[in-house]
Amino acid sequence: MRTTLTAAATAILIALTPHAAQAAESYPDPRPITGQEIIHDPTVIRLKSGGYAAYSTGGVIGARLSTDGRHWSDSGNAFAEPPAWWYEYNDTGDPWAPDISYRDGTYWLYYAVSSWGTNHSAIGVATSQTGLPGTWTDHGKVFTSETTDPWNAIDPAVIKSQGRLWMTFGSYWTGIRMVELDPETGKALPGATVHHLATRPDAPYAVEGPYIVQHGRYYYLFASYDACCSGVTSTYKIRVGRSTSVTGPYTDSTGKPLLEGGGDLLLAGHGRYVGTGGESVFRDRGQDWLAYHYYDAEDNGTPKLGLNKLDWTKDGWVKVL
Repeated sequence: MRTTLTAAATAILIALTPHAAQAAESYPDPRPITGQEIIHDPTVIRLKSGGYAAYSTGGVIGARLSTDGRHWSDSGNAFAEPPAWWYEYNDTGDPWAPDISYRDGTYWLYYAVSSWGTNHSAIGVATSQTGLPGTWTDHGKVFTSETTDPWNAIDPAVIKSQGRLWMTFGSYWTGIRMVELDPETGKALPGATVHHLATRPDAPYAVEGPYIVQHGRYYYLFASYDACCSGVTSTYKIRVGRSTSVTGPYTDSTGKPLLEGGGDLLLAGHGRYVGTGGESVFRDRGQDWLAYHYYDAEDNGTPKLGLNKLDWTKDGWVKVL
């Protein structure tokens, strides 16, 4: 995910955020992995053909493949060249924060195209029959935002609920939003209501990168809070709330609404694993996994892939193992 702060505002936010609070808690380390560890904003899926694919910010949607979920190989990019329409939103054709899913015999890859500090942004979608890099067909814009909108169309994530398809998205600009998609085209329904799911009380809001998972009777909204993309000074952390409806309202375990700044702290930086965020969730053989990036304090703040199992408590809350 990319924040939409100016460089000056980001510097102020980092200066005001207490770094000691991240290190004060004890969190489990990510699963040890080998091979190509470098990644940012990972989305991971177990392929129907076997093995795993991970896509990320960087390149023309950077790709990693693994046969066992432990050793990862650099596998190029989702696309050989940026689709021409991307340049309307980003001079370098650099997409951000993809989301991969599988439904109705097809892999779907959502992604955002934007530039730092603006909400002149677009979410696009591509499909593939295999989910492998180089096999994607782009289908253009799903949903857009302009400078007159109070939201930012980046960081997409899709969930199917009771036969309807929804996309949550958002970064700063008043926080996390959701729209309904046409399941045939994968694009926003004309005139769809833009639901508001999470924000923080004061600008710059500093919540982005949503992902929703259904477990039992609840929907769980994961989001990244605070400052991303600053190496070892990043303060990213993952918070979560839940709701009995996919469109909310979402609350944390104290009952505080996520629309009022609530959210249980699920994972924060600890030890060498700084600025944990850019998260997604995938399921593998009945086990839920959290995928995210962290900045490696023992490797000059290089962003790397974090994978942790998720567990569900008896009272219906989620924790990282």
